[in-house]
Amino acid sequence: MASITEKQVQMIEEKAADIRETIIEMLVAAGSGHTAGPLGMADIFAAFYFHILKHDPKNPTWDERDRLILSNGHITPVRYAAMAHAGYFPLEEAMTLRKFGSRLQGHPEREKLPGVETTSGPLGSGLSQAAGMAYALRMDGKTNHVYALLSDGEQDAGNTWEGAMFAGKNRLHNLTAVIDRNNIQINGMTEDIMPLEPLREKYEAFSWHVLEVDGHNIEAFCDAVEEAKAIFEKPTVVIAHTIPGKGIKEIEFDYLWHGKPPKKDEAERFLKELRTLRGKIKSEHE
Repeated sequence: MASITEKQVQMIEEKAADIRETIIEMLVAAGSGHTAGPLGMADIFAAFYFHILKHDPKNPTWDERDRLILSNGHITPVRYAAMAHAGYFPLEEAMTLRKFGSRLQGHPEREKLPGVETTSGPLGSGLSQAAGMAYALRMDGKTNHVYALLSDGEQDAGNTWEGAMFAGKNRLHNLTAVIDRNNIQINGMTEDIMPLEPLREKYEAFSWHVLEVDGHNIEAFCDAVEEAKAIFEKPTVVIAHTIPGKGIKEIEFDYLWHGKPPKKDEAERFLKELRTLRGKIKSEHE
């Protein structure tokens, strides 16, 4: 049985479209930041903030909330955009990205923005942080779930595998990791820089339950997360295959857009394309 209805899928797809437009607007206002990764993860963040997470935007420190750990902090524009649309702060504040004194810095800072669980920047630390939280919650008898969002490029970092080994050994069934398998990193394709495959088998060897999905298929992704919550003997990792730059054809799969913001004229063109895509989403559900 599907964990999500067709009406909910439509709502999440429309929220993802909103998030993608906001990402472009934020980046052009900032004049710096990452483009490809945030666009590629918009569907997954929309699914989390509008369907999966147990959370309260009006009470970000609610004790019963789920924890969402963003390890690859450089894609934080997608998190900020999702949080703004979910009601954590006014949408207008999203346009202060990377500005001096803003709560929305280029990497998220826990003490500045309520709703952000960790300060992230150095790649590879998020899974260990999430595993520690999951372990502590279990010690306290809590049922909160911990989600760790990771990039595929940071699988190069040894600390990631220390966290994976700890979580597997301790059977942290309240931990679900999501790997953004978009195949790019800052200086090329992952399989050229430092091959990751066979990624599934590596996590299985560390005693994880492994699922693979199309990261742009909302229903499939939500079903995978629902399955993860039903696994009680081990942690789960969802390898989500995504398209970097999703929604803007001229930059999809182009690693050069990993850390490059759009210029004003490019942003106008990109927003036009995204708005056309939004129209298609609505017509498909009519």
